[in-house]
Amino acid sequence: MFGKLSLSAIPYHDPIVMGAVVGSVLAALAVLGLITYFRQWPTLWREWLTTVDHKKIGIMYILLALVMLLRGFSDALMMRAQQAMAVGASQGFLPPDHFNQVFSAHGTIMILFMAMPFLSGLVNIVVPQQIGARDVAFPFLNAVSLWLTVAGALLVMVSLGVGEFSKAGWSGYAPLTELQYSPDTGVDYWIWSLQITGLGTLLSGINFLVTVLTMRAPGMTLMRMPLFTWTSVFTNVLIIFSFPVLTVALALVSMDRYLGMHFFSNDFGGNMMLYANLFWTWGHPEVYIVILPAFGVFSEVVSTFSRKRLFGYPSLVYATAAIMFLSFAVWVHHFFTMGASAGVNIAFGISTMLIAIPTGVKVFNWLLTMYRGRVTITTPMLWTLGFLTTFVLGGLAGVLLAMPPADYVLHNSLFLIAHFHNMLVPGTLFGFLAGYAYWFPKAVGFRLDETWGKLSFWCWLVGFYLAFVPLYILGFMGMPRRMQHYDNPAWQPYLIVAALGTLLVAAGIGCMLLQLFVSFKNRKALRDATGDPWDGRTLEWATASPPAPYNFAVIPTVHGLDAFWDMKRSGEAYKRPEAYQDIEMPKNCAHGFLLGILAFLFGFAMIWHIWWLAGAGFLGLLFVVVARSMDDDTTEIIPAAEVARIEDLRFAQMAAAGRS
Repeated sequence: MFGKLSLSAIPYHDPIVMGAVVGSVLAALAVLGLITYFRQWPTLWREWLTTVDHKKIGIMYILLALVMLLRGFSDALMMRAQQAMAVGASQGFLPPDHFNQVFSAHGTIMILFMAMPFLSGLVNIVVPQQIGARDVAFPFLNAVSLWLTVAGALLVMVSLGVGEFSKAGWSGYAPLTELQYSPDTGVDYWIWSLQITGLGTLLSGINFLVTVLTMRAPGMTLMRMPLFTWTSVFTNVLIIFSFPVLTVALALVSMDRYLGMHFFSNDFGGNMMLYANLFWTWGHPEVYIVILPAFGVFSEVVSTFSRKRLFGYPSLVYATAAIMFLSFAVWVHHFFTMGASAGVNIAFGISTMLIAIPTGVKVFNWLLTMYRGRVTITTPMLWTLGFLTTFVLGGLAGVLLAMPPADYVLHNSLFLIAHFHNMLVPGTLFGFLAGYAYWFPKAVGFRLDETWGKLSFWCWLVGFYLAFVPLYILGFMGMPRRMQHYDNPAWQPYLIVAALGTLLVAAGIGCMLLQLFVSFKNRKALRDATGDPWDGRTLEWATASPPAPYNFAVIPTVHGLDAFWDMKRSGEAYKRPEAYQDIEMPKNCAHGFLLGILAFLFGFAMIWHIWWLAGAGFLGLLFVVVARSMDDDTTEIIPAAEVARIEDLRFAQMAAAGRS
């Protein structure tokens, strides 16, 4: 009845895992207890779980990202601690089997369940407001995307205490993913979590591309769009073209495991390099899927806190487009060492080096925007400056690895680990944390505490250098990646420094959590009554903080690049309309949430071969989709009188704050 699932799937024998499970369960129970104590279940259901409001969906995406950041970073702590200890006679505290799961889970979580939800959260909160829209093109589809992502993340979390996670790396290389080498459920957890969340991401990409192309405010031509919106467009194009490749690759791996097809086994007529090509055809565009929106954040932050229009706006747009196209032409550099011809390696080495050119253009544009600007050092600006000083190091390492002979020596070493963390941590996470601090008052209604924010930044920055510069050195010393144990004592001092750096990053995460607590406690003093705490330049700062359900009572007309800045200078920004009209908005519904629950049950059932539950879950998914398609009552009208009441309250708050 329960397929392969039994009580033996729970790892009672492993104190580390059981400690993590008990801690996670207690944390979840504490949250549920607080919701019950404060009687917030009706509000939670009505305002959050069933919402189709893009702003609330964005907040939930970011909450998911922060939770998964804690989970993924705990894996990083364990890896660094294990390698700092496991030398010579010492075996450390992680057995090889568990160590392999840890680094596989770390990569999977950080890329797909931390960076991607963080990206989706920022895009959800900001893009519709930046283009002067009241919502996204498909509000219900937006909710479905969120809950499918949550379902995939839940599968990863459940793998912690029921069964185990994949030991084949975050990239799931064949033939390690086949039953012969991975007979447990770890690879199945990896497949179904990625497949479900990947579908949600693809739907989100289509949704936001259509939103930007069809719902921009009057006068907002393509070359008047803010840079963050532009980077979101290019990101969504990458999602639409790359994620189906991942879907196909995972489907083929599934058929290998469930039907014995052996697509990627050389012994059975398959080709393992087929999987490598499929995965990295998605995998390298994925790097830019998470980096390009961060570049958009840096563009907005630099312009706002330099009090200047972006230097070379057209070149920034064209450079981003060039990165998007080139990102599809570099995937083979991930396997320079796997026997391709010299001609192939040269071609992809050149294309990899070429991508550094538009990236360099962006860096110089940001620097020139700051040049002779009135730069204000806020937390978002600190994250930006930290990125500019750190990302260049990772870029130079990438250009080195773009040379096939150098890559052949360094590819399987810790140098590569240092390089891609040197790209993704400052290039993605610093950008998202900058956006998090920058748009927090817009989403929530009060600013984050600057003291704790700046302390978090410095812990992150110094900790990053301590954690990864030693790995560059170890790479040159010949230390391979993914080593659970080693015999060379000369490596240990560098690994100890790296572990200390990781602890400092942990302190930075702790400061972020304290910042949230302190900011919430002092929310009245930090309240943003104007909607424009930074003296912003783009349209999202023209709405209230937090925005009304409809964003804009009257859709603005755009006359230039920095639309809201121009409105403030011309005196049009805070004019009260003569009259308001009824506004049609989508209604909340439970179908998206139900689809997420059913997708989780279906994935869990497929992992454990509980076929009756898989069948019931699949039929449930079909039933909910059909039920939603037959529901004609999907919108509601906000009366003009209610709009006037909300706007009058807003104008009164702005007048009290001295903004009118």
